[in-house]
Amino acid sequence: MSTEIGDCVRRSLNRYFRDLDGESPHAIYDMVIASVEKPMLEVVMKQSAGNQTIAAEMLGISRSTLRRKLIEHNIS
Repeated sequence: MSTEIGDCVRRSLNRYFRDLDGESPHAIYDMVIASVEKPMLEVVMKQSAGNQTIAAEMLGISRSTLRRKLIEHNIS
C-alpha cells in the first residue's frame, strides 16, 4: 500500500517539476505535506468513526497533535 502512495506522490512531483515552465521550485516539503495531510486526516477520521483516540493511534501521533491538526484543517 505505501508503495502505491509513494508512486502517486512521485508521479505528482514529476508532473509539478515538468509544469514549472522555468519557474524556480520552492517550499516543496510544505506543499506536499499540505496536499496530503488533510485528505489523510479526513479518511482516518472516517475510518475511526470520528473517534480521535482511535484515529491518533492509527496515525501514530498523540491525540493532542491530532486535535491541533484537525483544527488547522478545519475538520470537525
